[in-house]
Amino acid sequence: MSTSLIEETAAGHDGLTQMRMLMACARKPGILESLNFEFIEVEAGRAVFAGVPGDHAYNPIGTVHGGYAATLLDSACGCAVHSCLTASQAYTTLELKIAYHKAVTRDSGLLRAEGRVLSIGRRAAFAEATLKDASGRLFASATSTLLVMER
Repeated sequence: MSTSLIEETAAGHDGLTQMRMLMACARKPGILESLNFEFIEVEAGRAVFAGVPGDHAYNPIGTVHGGYAATLLDSACGCAVHSCLTASQAYTTLELKIAYHKAVTRDSGLLRAEGRVLSIGRRAAFAEATLKDASGRLFASATSTLLVMER
């Protein structure tokens, strides 16, 4: 049995091809299922996720848990970096810094997390992402440092 959905669907391909094949396959990674969001766009150095926060993401104080925004932002940063990797490379997030600009609620509507690579080298990558609603209001932003490694 394979250890990842990427290995099952797109092993041996460069990162951008892997991301495109993942988007095209009928299966979604578990995190997308559990938080009910979608991987909707990818190009070299850029990735976009979108979701509508609902009751499934609420915390006890009456707003959507900050982890919902963090997960979308981390996914956008990580997949933007993944889209720039060779077939022999992998990555992991070393650091994710998030700023919450506006509370997310079930009434926030469709939110888009757009990530882009700022720079990428042999061992490290730097990315940023924003989480906005359909009218462009900023709910959260993030910067990420990622370790690039050989498989």
